[in-house]
Formats: sequence, structure tokens, C-alpha cells
Amino acid sequence: MKILDQYILRRFLYNFLSSFFILIVIFIFQGIWLFIDDLAGKGLGIVIIAKFIFYFIPTLIDKVLPLTVLLSSILTFGTFAENYEFAAMKASGISLQRGMRSLIVFVLFLGVVTFFFANNVIPKSEQKMFNLRRNIAKVKPAAAITEGVFSDFEGTGQGMNIKVDRKHGEQDRFLENVIIHKKNNQNINTTVIKAKSGELISSEESDIIQLVLKDGNYYEELTPKDAKERRKQPFAKSDFETYTINIDISELNDQDLEEDQNITTNKMKNVSRLIKDIDSLRENNLEKVEAFSKNIVNRMGAFPVIVKKDSVEEKSEPELIISGKDKKVKKDSIRTIDDLLNSMQTFEQLQVIKKAKNDVSGILSTVIAKKDELQTRYKFYNSHILSLHQKYALALSCIILFFVGAPLGAIIRKGGLGLPMVIAIVLFLTYYFIGVFAGNYAKEGNIHPALGAWLSTLIMMPLGISLTKRATADKGLFGFGSILDRLTSIFKRKKKDSEE
Repeated sequence: MKILDQYILRRFLYNFLSSFFILIVIFIFQGIWLFIDDLAGKGLGIVIIAKFIFYFIPTLIDKVLPLTVLLSSILTFGTFAENYEFAAMKASGISLQRGMRSLIVFVLFLGVVTFFFANNVIPKSEQKMFNLRRNIAKVKPAAAITEGVFSDFEGTGQGMNIKVDRKHGEQDRFLENVIIHKKNNQNINTTVIKAKSGELISSEESDIIQLVLKDGNYYEELTPKDAKERRKQPFAKSDFETYTINIDISELNDQDLEEDQNITTNKMKNVSRLIKDIDSLRENNLEKVEAFSKNIVNRMGAFPVIVKKDSVEEKSEPELIISGKDKKVKKDSIRTIDDLLNSMQTFEQLQVIKKAKNDVSGILSTVIAKKDELQTRYKFYNSHILSLHQKYALALSCIILFFVGAPLGAIIRKGGLGLPMVIAIVLFLTYYFIGVFAGNYAKEGNIHPALGAWLSTLIMMPLGISLTKRATADKGLFGFGSILDRLTSIFKRKKKDSEE
């Protein structure tokens, strides 16, 4: 049996490693397209690009590893069944579960390693890749300019925002339709520069980048010291054929490409950090909601706090004096809003109604504005819970998908990369897209984040149990025969009952 276990494990490891290598290369090329704008044509060295790919590979494990386990198990057991090796084992009294024993131990060990990898390696890789991308944009200013949106140049000591419609040429040095907002010492945009075209000129020996603008307009709001002059809102405006801006990047050139930016997201945290942050985020969100609700209640005045009277005090009906009238009205005599309005004069009624409308409009505006903030907070909170459970779900998914792929390979009895590859891709896409949709729903709060992380794995679990039972009983993939037999027996029984 040791020889058989070694043979099965050796065949599985061969398929596992070869499938993992092929899939990781495919996913690397697919993923590079997501960051092609950050890497291509930026003058980056081969070492920087290699580091980026090295940090990017661990982030692919959550996609590559489950598919690898599924594909390698289908390939291994499909080849065994196709070559009648399973028939020989069963003829010798070795069941499918006994043949899978060595692989079950390996897959359980793989699940533990996967959890360790997801908890320790992937968060660090996410952090390193984020810092590398961020610092590439700092060291290479051309890379920091994104087409169609305003890009910040805060680290140069010359606060400005730059927007371009198009970049082209060597290292994206040529710009089209440039708009620049320059900031003053108070960090306020006071200068606007527009140009039809521009060019970034730099050299490795110099810490100065020249931004040469052509055929444009210059507008600047002036701020005189005299208050009377400031009320006139003076400004300066001019046209230019060529305008040069020097940008000092001496601080940026000293930037370490792997320097930590002290920015962390839920994907950059391990289990202990996630648990700690989930507790603090939950308490913080509850405090925000409670403080906001108290503020709204106080502004509305609709739910006053009833203070208990001292039993020693003399019981007396408090009186309310209505301004503009000589009579006094007891509080208890006003039961409804209509009674209150009827006790007032017309101009007082209009004032009260107008104030009430203004108060309600103000409260509604505050609630709508706060709603977006609270939704963002709870989405951030849900993403932390989702990331926590995804680390556990990833480890278990490798085990579940093995029990899907192994019996499926024994049932279809087909080896090679043809049919097994198609079946593995279809099953994995089903598993993956269920996970993606469930994760998105969980982040929005439509379902619980824990369910969003586990849903795809929980759906695959009954499939694995069913396939294992069918493979053990030597049944086909779809039991049409048993279904037809049951339908036939039902019809015969009904026919017999009708005759009687």
C-alpha cells in the first residue's frame, strides 16, 4: 500500500506543479494588463518591473490555487480511470477512499499552508505592491499624470494639480490639452493655466523637470494686503506662446521605491489585525450613529425627555402665557397641533409654519449627507469582516474542490488536458463568480459578510459529497437511469391503483 500511495501522490504532485506553473503564468500576463499604464513607457528598470511581478504573484494565489487543485485532481483520477488503474485497485479490494488517503493528507496539509500564506504572505505582498506603485508615480512624474483626471503634484513643494487629455511619445513626455491649477501658501487654487500642448523635459543628472507649455492662457487671482482692494477681486490674465514651469524633484529622487507609506487596507492585514480593527470599527460606527441620532432628536424636539417631579413639591398645573393675548392657557388644554395654531394670530401661524419647514428641510439635508458617510463607513467595516472570513474560506476551498475534482475525474474517466480542462474551468468559473457576486453583495450590506465569503465554498460542498458517493458506488455523472426507473415505477403504481 505504501508503494501505491507513493505512486498516486507522485502522479498528483506532477499534475499539481505543472498545472500551477501554467496557470500562474497565464494569470500573471492577464494581471499585467491591469497595471500596464503604470509600467509601460515609464523608463523603469528591469529590476523594478521584476520586483513588481514578484510582489504581484502571491496576490494571485486565491485564484490560482483552487483552480490548480481542481484541475490536477481531475487530471490524476481521470487518467487512472481511463487506464483502468482504478478497476485494478477495486479488483484488489482497494476502495476509492483508500486510494485517496495519501492525497487527503496532502490536501489537508495544503489547506494549512494556504491559510498561513493568506494570513502572512499575501498581506505583505499587497503592501509592497501598493508602495511600489505609489512610489513609482512619485519618482517618475510622467507616471503620476493620469489622462482625463486631475493628478496631484503635492510632494514637489509646488502644490499643483495637472490634467491632460492625452499623453504620447517617448516615456509619455508629450501632453495635449493641459490644465494646471496652482495653489498658494494657504493651499487654495488661485492660478489656472491652460495650454493646447506641453512637453516634459528632464535629464538623469538634474533634479529639475521642465514642463514647457505652448499656446495657452494664464489666469491668476491677486490678493492685495489692503482690504478695500481685496473686495474688488483683482486678477491678472495673459496669453502666451511658450510658458515654462520648473518642478524641483530632488526630494522625490531620494524616494525609496519600497518605502512604507503607512497606508493599509483590509487586504494588507492579517487575522489578528483584522479582528482588532473589526472591533474598533464596530464601536466607532455605533458611537457615530448614536451621536448623530441624539443630535437629530435634539434638533427635532419631538421626543423630549420626561423629568420626574419631586413628590415633595406642590402639585400644580403649570401655565403657559400666549404672547399678544391677555389670557393664560394651561398646557394640558393644547392637545394637538391644530389647537396650538388656533391659539395664535395669523402672522404667528405663518412664522411657526415657515420655521418648521426650514427646520425639516435642514434636518433632511443633514440626514442625506450623513447617510453617504455612514454607508461608506459600514462598507469599510463589512470589507474587513469579508477579508477575515475569506482567509479561512480559501484554505477550506482547496479541500472541498479536491473532493469535487477527484471523484469527478474517476466518473468521467478521461485524462489529458481536453475534457478535464473544460470541466475544471467551468466549475472554477462557477465557484469564482459566485464568490465575486457574494462578496460585492456583502460589502454593500445586502448579505452578511461572513456568508459572502463562504457562499461559494458552501455551494461546492454538497456537490463534492454527491460526486464522492456516486464515484464510490460506480455510478455515472448523471443518474438518468435511476430517475427513469423511479418515474416508471410511479406511473405503474398509479396505473395499478386506477385499475383496482
